[in-house]
Amino acid sequence: MQLTFVENAPNAVREFPEEPQLSAAQVQHVAEIFNTPLTGAYNWDYAEQDNRIKKLYDLGKQLNWDAQINIDWSQTPDAKDQAPLSQQEKEQALVQFREGFPFADYQPYLDMDIDTQLKLHRHLNSWFVSQFLHGEQGALLVASQLVSCAPTFNAKLYAASQTFDEARHVEVFNKYIQQKMGLMYPVNRSLKALLDKILTDERWDLKFIGMQIIIEGLALAAFNVAKMNTSDPVFRDILHLIIRDEARHVTFGVNYLEDHIKSLSQEEIEDRAQFALEACIVMRERMVPVDVHAHFGWDTTETREISLGGEGRQKFRNLVFARIVPNLKRIGLLTDKIRPKFEELGILEFESLPSDSNIDWAELSKPLYE
Repeated sequence: MQLTFVENAPNAVREFPEEPQLSAAQVQHVAEIFNTPLTGAYNWDYAEQDNRIKKLYDLGKQLNWDAQINIDWSQTPDAKDQAPLSQQEKEQALVQFREGFPFADYQPYLDMDIDTQLKLHRHLNSWFVSQFLHGEQGALLVASQLVSCAPTFNAKLYAASQTFDEARHVEVFNKYIQQKMGLMYPVNRSLKALLDKILTDERWDLKFIGMQIIIEGLALAAFNVAKMNTSDPVFRDILHLIIRDEARHVTFGVNYLEDHIKSLSQEEIEDRAQFALEACIVMRERMVPVDVHAHFGWDTTETREISLGGEGRQKFRNLVFARIVPNLKRIGLLTDKIRPKFEELGILEFESLPSDSNIDWAELSKPLYE
């Protein structure tokens, strides 16, 4: 095994060979160091003060799943076994891909031949799923930090169960990308910047806000949209299982932070509200696949504007923030000072939608499959 440390995340697109024949000595691990002034906390009274958090932890134990057992990977062929498409199949595929595609009338796209257009859509799909994978690795690292720095006993137990959830999510997305897609994109710069901020900040509650409310809230919404739109039964099954976990994670964050934020000074609240706003701005950029546009030689300044302004992308973005904004309001971070800035982003309209504070125990307790 070879271990290589790098100063920044790699930026190359990775193609996976059909039959990797690597010995253990040939495997190369690429690692990037981050340093954090993490302040941990023992909890010596072991008091189970909040039965809601304990019950969420219990559900996490009861509803564990295994990517090797609970997903039928044979439902679709692996990337290396996929047969070439006929001309008619290519044209049918493009009709589906172009629905809601903001670049359907973009001249550089129109100048592509049909095979290059299909290649572009393959790269776009890979980019989105790759960001799911990288985001889940970030969630894994943050959840492991929360085990140490969460101040209460129940929160430590729940963070430990979430760490195992995130490990499964990383495992299953990695397997899907390598086995079914055969193509992986590097982490998006905006997502990486937010993960770096959350991981290296010493304040435990900022880690909760950044991960449980912003990143997990966005992921839960994005996974639901992807599940509705995918035609791949394997990917749909993966998302079904992950969504169940993420719903518990977001619910935990809202319920745990709601009481904590009330104990802070107004200055501390405004500081965390500003962070939440900045995180939302960063995550809006995370939804723009400029890495793919650059890979195909497009003008990324131009494509970014099209992506942010296109009707389809606006609808997707609204679906995402429709989940985050009510949760921020519920925990007390949609302050009078910060509200106008959310209004400028065009997402304040979602503040009155239901938050994830009310726990639907019947829904969260359902068996894996019915």
